[in-house]
Amino acid sequence: MMYEIKHFVENASWAGTSTRTGEIYNPATGNVTGKVLMASKQDVDYVVEKAAKALPDWAATPPAMRAAIMFNFRSLLLTHIDELAEMLSAEHGKTIPDAKGEIARGIEVVEFACGIPQLLKGEYSETVASNVDSFSVRQPVGVVAGITPFNFPAMVPLWMYPVALACGNVFVLKPSEKDPSVALRIAQLLAEAGLPEGVFNLVNGDKEAVDALLDNPTVGAVSFVGSTPIGHYIYSRGTANGKRVQALCGAKNHLVVMPDADMAQVTDALIGSAFGSAGERCMAISVAVPVGEETADRLIEALAPRIRALKVAPCTNLDSELGPVISKQSYDKIHNLIEQGIDAGAKLLVDGRNVKLPGYESGYFIGGCLFDNVTTDMSIYREEIFGPVLSVVRAGSYDDALKMINDHEYGNGAAIFTRDGDAARDFWARVRIGMVGVNVPIPVPVAYHSFGGWKRSLFGDHHIHGMEGVRFYTRLKTMTMRWPSGIRVGAEFNFTSGKEA
Repeated sequence: MMYEIKHFVENASWAGTSTRTGEIYNPATGNVTGKVLMASKQDVDYVVEKAAKALPDWAATPPAMRAAIMFNFRSLLLTHIDELAEMLSAEHGKTIPDAKGEIARGIEVVEFACGIPQLLKGEYSETVASNVDSFSVRQPVGVVAGITPFNFPAMVPLWMYPVALACGNVFVLKPSEKDPSVALRIAQLLAEAGLPEGVFNLVNGDKEAVDALLDNPTVGAVSFVGSTPIGHYIYSRGTANGKRVQALCGAKNHLVVMPDADMAQVTDALIGSAFGSAGERCMAISVAVPVGEETADRLIEALAPRIRALKVAPCTNLDSELGPVISKQSYDKIHNLIEQGIDAGAKLLVDGRNVKLPGYESGYFIGGCLFDNVTTDMSIYREEIFGPVLSVVRAGSYDDALKMINDHEYGNGAAIFTRDGDAARDFWARVRIGMVGVNVPIPVPVAYHSFGGWKRSLFGDHHIHGMEGVRFYTRLKTMTMRWPSGIRVGAEFNFTSGKEA
């Protein structure tokens, strides 16, 4: 049965004026299951206008009252997590456990936002000069927008708007048009939690909607998560229009395996970090870097049979460990990069390209793939594959491994597995990466720290969520006050009228 996804404005469904639509696919079958309305520039401008109308009252709402709504929202997310996970998996393709894990990480940011009264406390300095005091506060930016990707349709929006709303902003979300249903359902829960009309709005669309948000002069800040080329475009166009922009972009994350590492632990870590969510995440480990030939041989021996044994199945199969990728376009891109790797001389030790599931022959399934003897000049090393493909690049020494990571254009995440504290400390101190794990394969910070990379993995000055999120969604204002000395007494005050005599 076909369904239709509309926009969400002032806590209600809205069809807009545009007649354009996009198709929503079930990636396990390749069938069209629904359509999503695509906003025009006029639609986006209308939604921004409605948000701006709600801004003054929301910005003036005491932070404790805003936090109370976040508490209600958290409760509703927990109550509906099974429903949300099934909805998410049906359009994205990831397994139900992966979907629940994604929603849980989003809920952590809601919990962080519940502490906004504490987070917005300013600073006060008494007597910076004679009879002069100085203090600072953080005030909301105003109308802010989020542009989010297909790979985490619940978590990434939740990394943005709970913090933005708690800080007193109003928000316009443009989710991915490939899997928009879960974002819309969560918007309905946010309204149910008590959020006033117009404070949070959702508009579906493609590049036309994105450009409208970037060009609208009322929008003061834009958060983006997605590929590096699009992130650079959004950052350039947004900042050219005077907006504050944070754009979290592509990655090529390395995991260094030292000779003393626990190989069973390394293998478990790589299976989860390289092949979870079909590799469609910016923090996936896509490059394993064993130090020394003997370490590399032990890693391959332990890893290859585990990858071959991965259960590839649709999300409706509760035993599934690896679901389909999001679209035919992604499926074809991944296959093309695998071919490039073979042609360049890398050894494809585990080939997951020939997965055929009865009843799902048109689905976008790719089994786990393992390359050995990958070199740094190959496209499968340089480019973000965004699929279930792990490359092994053998390093002659620890310094070679470190240099390899530092020389790559991306700087999102990296990890080292070792029992040596000196090696671990040297690694995290010297590696040019935004998020680092020591015996942790996917070093995504908890909600009260901040997420973001270096180099071409981030455009902008602020990471997302945590205190960096609070800083991004607020502007600092500092006051310096001087009062005449002496206290007025008696008839000099008229307390009846409240005015000075």
